[in-house]
Amino acid sequence: MLARLLHHPVLFRYGFFILMIFSITVNGFVFENENNFYILYIIASFFLGIGFYGKSNWIISFLTIILVLCRFFLIPDPSSNNFITFFTYLVTYFILTFISVGLMRNVQKVKEEQLALTIALSKALDSRDTYTSHHSENTARYAVDIAQKMKLSKETCNFIRIGALLHDIGKIGIPKQILNKPGKLSNEEYDLIKTHPSIGYEMIKHVTNFKENGILDIVLYHHERYDGKGYPKGLKGNEIPLVARIVAVADAFDAMTTKRVYRNEHSIEYVLLEILNNKGTQFDPEIVDVFLSQFKEQGVMNTDTKYHLAMKSKNA
Repeated sequence: MLARLLHHPVLFRYGFFILMIFSITVNGFVFENENNFYILYIIASFFLGIGFYGKSNWIISFLTIILVLCRFFLIPDPSSNNFITFFTYLVTYFILTFISVGLMRNVQKVKEEQLALTIALSKALDSRDTYTSHHSENTARYAVDIAQKMKLSKETCNFIRIGALLHDIGKIGIPKQILNKPGKLSNEEYDLIKTHPSIGYEMIKHVTNFKENGILDIVLYHHERYDGKGYPKGLKGNEIPLVARIVAVADAFDAMTTKRVYRNEHSIEYVLLEILNNKGTQFDPEIVDVFLSQFKEQGVMNTDTKYHLAMKSKNA
């Protein structure tokens, strides 16, 4: 639970201000000089460090001083030396705040290193075939565009990006001569190609974070079809995780618009019509509509293509 909350530092930022307002209200107006509420200031210091870890140390220090001043004047201790007490509070709260800052910065560093490793793995995969160079990156970009258009959370978009970068990682276990075969694949070769989602899943299934955020779902299910005729599990409709349905559209678009060893690339107009033709069969209808809407807004399609899209949508 805490690990998931750490992905949303803005919540801790709001929490810091809420705690400060509550503490000032309670100690300044309701229970004046009540010493039992000091714990609120300690919690606030942790929220401060987590919520503002990305800000400069000067801003964090300034807010810490404000916190200490509130603690010192709203819960005074008449029996103590004022200067020593204030200095003790100041040092203590600085330590608590910057421990939280260090925690969050370390969490972000781990995330950045994980992303860097993911990109390196995707590049290693793409380098096996010059015809599919940048396929993983392109798929990730298209998938994130769809997710953002669907107003999914920033966190989910980040997970979709990582999953899309890794979606074909299982092809590392497929012989290169099959991946780069210029002619038609035999039934045995195609069956072997179809194992790459399961191979990829087995490769990364032990990564704890990938189990919890949908990345494994993308790797395993990005070749499932909306009509249940995909692989490896034959899932149908909403049985297929949303993140995998999104990546499926992005993957197909880049695959068809990219030159491959066995064929030339198709025009964007042809590919968009092909995706529309497979709306509700291969692809999730809602995701197809969202994906195509981007091209309509950008004016990418010619008049003839727009007409066909309009007619297909009308008859769908």
